[in-house]
Amino acid sequence: MEKGILFVVSAPAGCGKGTILGQILKDEKYYYSVSATTRKPRPSEQDGVNYRFLDKAEFEKLIAEDAFLEHAQYCDNYYGTLKAPIEENLAKGKHVILEIEVQGAMQIRQLCPDAKFIFIAPPSFETLRQRLEHRGTETPEVIEKRVNAAKKELEMKINYDYCIINDILDDAVADFKSVVRAEELKISRKA
Repeated sequence: MEKGILFVVSAPAGCGKGTILGQILKDEKYYYSVSATTRKPRPSEQDGVNYRFLDKAEFEKLIAEDAFLEHAQYCDNYYGTLKAPIEENLAKGKHVILEIEVQGAMQIRQLCPDAKFIFIAPPSFETLRQRLEHRGTETPEVIEKRVNAAKKELEMKINYDYCIINDILDDAVADFKSVVRAEELKISRKA
């Protein structure tokens, strides 16, 4: 059995990353890496689905044991990616997907040079703005901040192996599957 491939996926808010991954993860050949955090769960969140919810002492013990691929502290809470589930699933031949922001992705690039990096981008900033407005969950000021943040994040796409433009969902999902298939077929994996 061939080892799975680690895919690191990043995108600005509103680019449809979650929607694309929702389609991809219907296939059992993938494992979605759930991040750990010390923040309290929100009412709709489930442990092991949205995050692995840990208390601070447990998280810090895992840091001391070098159990994280990467971790950071943000707003008095820890967030991190546990190594063990990634290594176990890769060894089983599953492709592991890490959904992570661009700064974290660059940390992963240094630690896992064999990982493949996919950036998901909007077809235009106007489309991005419309998607964020359509959500109806943010104020115009927050939407403007997210669009401006997206402009900065898009500058980072040069550090990724692939860029998928999410204009039409079915096409973006097909593009994602094509990237995976191309990586599966690489001669270097067969040698």
